[in-house]
Amino acid sequence: MNRPLRRISVFCLALVLALMGWATWIQGAKASDYREDPHNPRVNIAKYSGPLGNILVDGQPVTGSAATSSSLKYKRTYKDGPLYAPVTGFSSQIFGSTQLESLYGDLLGGSDSRLQNPADTLLHERPKGGDVSTTIDGKVQKAGYEALGDKTGAAIALDPATGRILGMVSTPSYDPGKFAGSGSADQKAWQALTNDSAQPNLNRALRQPLPPGSTFKLVVAAAALENGLYSSVDQPTTSPDPYTLPNTRTQLTNESASAPCENATIRTALQYSCNTVFAKMAVDLGKDKVRAQAEKFGFNDAKMDVPVRATKSVYPADMDQAQTALSGIGQFDDQATPLQMAMVASAIANGGDLKTPQLVDKLTDGGGNTVQQNDPKTYHKAMSSRTAAQLRSAMQTVVDKGTGSNAKIDGVTVGGKTGTAQHGVDNSGTPYAWFVSYADDGKGHQVAVAVMVEDGHAARNEVSGNGLAAPIAKAMMQAALS
Repeated sequence: MNRPLRRISVFCLALVLALMGWATWIQGAKASDYREDPHNPRVNIAKYSGPLGNILVDGQPVTGSAATSSSLKYKRTYKDGPLYAPVTGFSSQIFGSTQLESLYGDLLGGSDSRLQNPADTLLHERPKGGDVSTTIDGKVQKAGYEALGDKTGAAIALDPATGRILGMVSTPSYDPGKFAGSGSADQKAWQALTNDSAQPNLNRALRQPLPPGSTFKLVVAAAALENGLYSSVDQPTTSPDPYTLPNTRTQLTNESASAPCENATIRTALQYSCNTVFAKMAVDLGKDKVRAQAEKFGFNDAKMDVPVRATKSVYPADMDQAQTALSGIGQFDDQATPLQMAMVASAIANGGDLKTPQLVDKLTDGGGNTVQQNDPKTYHKAMSSRTAAQLRSAMQTVVDKGTGSNAKIDGVTVGGKTGTAQHGVDNSGTPYAWFVSYADDGKGHQVAVAVMVEDGHAARNEVSGNGLAAPIAKAMMQAALS
């Protein structure tokens, strides 16, 4: 064979070997990537080839599947869609999926390897979709949703002993069933949802961090007791009224000039929500000690998964003393989600032991067999049992004699803390109304709740945590303990 022909032969052989290697790479190492790529239409065809598994509340499905006439043979349906949308998220043939529908898409669609038995593997058949059992109590969810009504806001209820999320409400809400298919009506519904300035598809309970206002005073009080700044909630503090912010001429005052805030005890300061006491307390402690306490409650944790990821709640690090004072009353750059403030109340209710919030109880296969059980986990020992008991007592005073009277429940021990957080430049916007609370029926049942109302359709001077948020918390606590 002459040299040019030999070179061409070697080159052709190299091309054949390269092609074989590339084909092996595509069909072997990269096969699963292409098979699971959301842009691969076969993924959706397979997912919607049969009925999906369901998301359960109280053991009953709040989702379903309906036959279609398209190549995607089934589409997702929802029972009480707006009520449970913050829990389920959505699953759309066109627009993808969110929240539990997304996180457990493989299980619900039948492609999760844990669902396969030897026969399925041998015959290359797709198993029946599994189910996701949530921790939601339908009564609590409905109570919160109805109490929020047409307000913009969110509410979340936790079982302090386990961390189970009993209710998670966000309003305004949306119906995920309206765009679950692939028709023109579904596309119009999606367009209307995404163009809605009220952001009904935003899960405010998990993903809307806002200034927590005076509810953050519970964190500062916990830091003061844990660090020995004060020995009890009934020891007088060193607190002038008004209080001049350090290194400034700015005087911080209280909502009511007649409130007994000068040198008030922590109990009295919580009862009357004394800004001067907790601003001075934060400065006396120092930003590092307050931040350490806040982080024990979950602040600054960027990986708060329930299992849906919550937006990080923030207690800032770089502050001067004046800013530290403002952060002590839940202002400056403090940011908290309703989930975060429910965790604060939960830790106080549970003797200082903060359980990790969880939305999913267990996962089961198509035959009802458990493939994953989620047991309670401790997130942090947020404070001593003595500090927790002290704060519970002070929070009871807030409800019995102070600013949280609208949360009272006959025959039940209720503790709470109101908050009205500034909104806008120089507090020009309608303030945010907050209420955090716990309830104990004395029979071994407890619940912790946080409510945030962004816009109560009320005049600015009528916005208060007690007036707008406390009745919502009360409704959820009553439902949880009934």
